[in-house]
Amino acid sequence: MRAPVCAALLLWLLSDAASRQFSEEDMAAVRQRIKSMFYHAYNSYLDNAFPYDELRPLTCDGHDTWGSFSLTLIDALDTLLVLGNRTEFQRVASLLQDTVDFDIDVNASVFETNIRVVGGLLSAHLLSGRGGMDLEPGWPCSGPLLRMAEDAARKLLPAFQTPTGMPYGTINLLYGVSPTETPVTCTAGVGTFILEFATLSRLTGDPTFENAARRAMSALWRTRSDIGLVGNHVDIVTQKWVAQDAGIGAGVDSYFEYLVKGAIMLQDQDLLNMFHAYDRAIQNYTRFDDWYLWVQMHKGTVTMPVFQSLEAFWPGLQSLLGNLDGAVRTFQNYYSVWRQFGGLPEFYSIPQGYTVDKREGYPLRPELIESAMYLFRATGDHTYLQLGLDALESIERITRTPCGYASVKDLRDHQLDNRMESFFLAETIKYLYLLFDPAHFLHGGGREGDGSWEEGGEGGQCVLGAGGFIFNTEAHPLDPAALYCCSRHTQDRQELQDILLSLSQPGERADSQSQQAEGPPPNRSDSIVLKPGEKKTAPPLSCPVQPFSARLAILGQVFTDNT
Repeated sequence: MRAPVCAALLLWLLSDAASRQFSEEDMAAVRQRIKSMFYHAYNSYLDNAFPYDELRPLTCDGHDTWGSFSLTLIDALDTLLVLGNRTEFQRVASLLQDTVDFDIDVNASVFETNIRVVGGLLSAHLLSGRGGMDLEPGWPCSGPLLRMAEDAARKLLPAFQTPTGMPYGTINLLYGVSPTETPVTCTAGVGTFILEFATLSRLTGDPTFENAARRAMSALWRTRSDIGLVGNHVDIVTQKWVAQDAGIGAGVDSYFEYLVKGAIMLQDQDLLNMFHAYDRAIQNYTRFDDWYLWVQMHKGTVTMPVFQSLEAFWPGLQSLLGNLDGAVRTFQNYYSVWRQFGGLPEFYSIPQGYTVDKREGYPLRPELIESAMYLFRATGDHTYLQLGLDALESIERITRTPCGYASVKDLRDHQLDNRMESFFLAETIKYLYLLFDPAHFLHGGGREGDGSWEEGGEGGQCVLGAGGFIFNTEAHPLDPAALYCCSRHTQDRQELQDILLSLSQPGERADSQSQQAEGPPPNRSDSIVLKPGEKKTAPPLSCPVQPFSARLAILGQVFTDNT
């Protein structure tokens, strides 16, 4: 292992980075550079690749990759609003409604369609108010982008119809799961749905999506090994582990991410307990000197002493849980690799201190920049801004072409590959911009006139955007407040419906009347006055107190016209 070399490089890096403090003018200048990067790539896609999924930046044309639904445009939609371009956000949102059709004979990745398409449409829907779009009555509980997201998600639901509830990896959007489809799916492909599917269920009132995601996550939990680890690939029919390498990188990463973020967004202690149990096993068996290796899931013995670029999300996830010391040390290890190559290779051999054969590429991934954003928010340390600036310089110097930004085929000599994945605009650019914009509304801030919250729901009773945003694994921000807003309305309507139904049943009405006969009549004026030591009985519905200008009252519960 080249530990002394890496240690010396790290000490130099930190001392050099820590010497600079960024002023607001400095950060504003960097933000302008990031915007220029975005529009160079975005305009190149529109001019040369639309309506294909992705741009090929070396040949200046397009190709379909994940499903033939203009994927880059869907993925980049909320980034437009993050950068402040409301006009283009409105134009593209309308364009997608007119051009995208999910009733197509295409085999699509269930995982990728969920995080990129469903997640992208949900995020754009929830940001529509800030984007200046015309909103339907009751938004965010209704809207055209929400219906598109629901349509796309329903195309994925047949993949979950398995004996275990764990989904197939691929589905035909028109015909469903092929009879010849393999039952082997990666762990992340099973456990990365709760954010999008729970959002859909709570916005629309249909529990089908959230139930499917929870069943899949529970099935994974039950298949963990005796030492508390999960492998890389599982047979979703037999629940047998096909690949038994356990780690935090490719094939597993976003499962752990969604346990934490799902717990935060849904205030779900069970999901958090699952993650903590996994984390104890991860720390015990896979962590070595603040690196995370791959081990055999049943024995804990090392199988691959490598760092994968997808693991760079981990320090950011640690910061969400308050483990800043571990997050900072692990981030420093990962950034030493970036400095060595000008990017993160897909695989990096920790003992050899070099790339792994046939895994030398860097496809413009965002994970290290994502962690830098979280750590800067948590610490305020300008070291992370310097690291972000270094990343920007690397991407500009190595990957920029006349027609966008190209993936790096080999970081050893900076050969380029003819592909610009949609996540470059959805994640890499977005996280880089947000790193240098600590006052952005997605961080809970907002400049004069922006506002950090807005009204929503039926009659505008809900406050949206005030509780922060949760990013899905494709960096699409979701607003937890919208989920509670819509689910509260749905619950209230259901409770009202149940009460009205019970009043229409003669037997239940008679029981209610007999119970009332035992006490004072409900219409007596003193029935609302509590005697000493007496406790008030909770009303059938948990609505806020309403003024007495209501038109309807049931069992003492008052309803206004807009309830």
